[in-house]
Amino acid sequence: MRHNKKFNHLSRKKAHRDAMLSNMTTSLILHKRIFTTLAKAKALRVYAEPIINRAKDNTTASRRVVFSYLQSKEAVTELFTNIAAKIADRPGGYTRILKLGNRLGDNAKTCFIELVDYNEAMLAAKAEENNAKKKTTRRSRRSTKKAEAPVEEVKETAAE
Repeated sequence: MRHNKKFNHLSRKKAHRDAMLSNMTTSLILHKRIFTTLAKAKALRVYAEPIINRAKDNTTASRRVVFSYLQSKEAVTELFTNIAAKIADRPGGYTRILKLGNRLGDNAKTCFIELVDYNEAMLAAKAEENNAKKKTTRRSRRSTKKAEAPVEEVKETAAE
């Protein structure tokens, strides 16, 4: 029985699936964004986020654990030097999946998965939004002093 085994097997044996997810994680770390199918991206997110989370603690033990999954010195070095500095204050959710549409050949749903802190276009838009003036609403937000001033003038004219 396969009770409580909910992860996607991706139509592969365990060794093939582990090797593929390891290679995809290495590519994601080195290139910051990869294009793939939606099913593989969702499986990759489950595989890669705990590995990326290990990079917050830069110890020999965590480096060895990450290397046992990735088998790439370049990816481990990149992860523990550059990426760890950017994700230090983030509590989770290190990857983002953006859907692209269907592939022409086999109509598979495609997407790209990227590291959240490395999308320059979205970071620039967020910074521009923060720097821009806050939107005003249609509702009146007059302070009580401004609201009282016209009322007093009306009372004075009525008394005269």
